[in-house]
Amino acid sequence: MMKMNGISGERPAAAEWEMRPGGMLVQKRSAESDRNSVPAPTIRVRVKYGSTYHQVNISSQATFGELKKMLSGPTGLHHQDQKLFYKNRERDSKTFLDMAGVKDKSKIVLEEDPISQEKRYLEMRKNANMEKAAKCISQISLEVDRLAGQVGALESIISKGKKVAESDVISLIEQLMNQLLKLDTIMAEGDVKLQRKMQVRRVQKYVETLDMLKVKNSVPHDNNVSHKYNNKSQQKQRLAPVVEEQQPQRHSNSGVVVTTKWETFDSATSPLSPATSASPSKSATNNNNNNKVHPRFSWELFN
Repeated sequence: MMKMNGISGERPAAAEWEMRPGGMLVQKRSAESDRNSVPAPTIRVRVKYGSTYHQVNISSQATFGELKKMLSGPTGLHHQDQKLFYKNRERDSKTFLDMAGVKDKSKIVLEEDPISQEKRYLEMRKNANMEKAAKCISQISLEVDRLAGQVGALESIISKGKKVAESDVISLIEQLMNQLLKLDTIMAEGDVKLQRKMQVRRVQKYVETLDMLKVKNSVPHDNNVSHKYNNKSQQKQRLAPVVEEQQPQRHSNSGVVVTTKWETFDSATSPLSPATSASPSKSATNNNNNNKVHPRFSWELFN
């Protein structure tokens, strides 16, 4: 870097300043400056809690939050349930003692914070419920894994065309539905809620699979045989006598001729074959020729 007249071209970083309680303007403290600086002196403060005084030795550059943690042991209060007052003002946990004007043998008042205590109890109860819900979901997941193996076994048997007892399928569906009811009673949030939702979808999928297997298992497999039998019975030929009626002839007493010929009929109505219908008409013509009477005429001879 260039230097001019022995003076470096760098400019010192602008220092940040802060006001002390006595009105003195000092450079703002940072973590690096605390590590590099000389250790701060230790002071003794008197903390009043109820009717009891507690003597605490602490660094003058410590925060009120660090003081609360040191008071948790002798007072039995959680550090989040404490409120510290110095000179009749509540001090924030991030405020430094020396910046607030705390010196050796200063007096600080400790009070219990019921609102913070209630919030902490609610948070603890919520965390306990989440742990309990996660444990219940884990147990249900193991049970669903066991039932999933049985679903796979039934699916393998039915897919091969074999039959299983319908009671086994119904019992498995009921067990899965019981697990689904247990999942519905679990109240969860965040990641635990996502786990519960995943298990619900999983159980519903297995129930749908069992419903399909139940329908497939109830369908009989001898439909083809009965269908072929019905087709054969419909295509069976039937025999019936043929009755033909002749026109009445003179000098003949019988008007109906019964033949002993049989005609076959299919399942559908079909007209008489030409050969069958022609033979009766031919016989009727022969009978007419035989029974025909020639008229007699009187002839007169002329010479």
